[in-house]
Amino acid sequence: MWINLGRLLMVLVWCFLILNVIQPFPRPLKYFFDVALIFMVLMHVLQLLLLKISLTKNEPKFTLVFQIRMFFFGIFEMLAWQKKLRQR
Repeated sequence: MWINLGRLLMVLVWCFLILNVIQPFPRPLKYFFDVALIFMVLMHVLQLLLLKISLTKNEPKFTLVFQIRMFFFGIFEMLAWQKKLRQR
């Protein structure tokens, strides 16, 4: 339940930051949200790359759908993935 709530929160954050690109906010906020969007994209790409690098050869490769979900949902998708691995 908490993971899904986190995913919903991430969707709202993404929508808010992309809304700033489409319809810019007033001047001081615009720059803040532009920097926040760039930072979030960089952090999510870094998180995905580190996770991919940490995989061993025995573990299955990530699907494209999982990689997209990991990029958009970040830590919440990683927590769901770890929870799924523990249940096996």
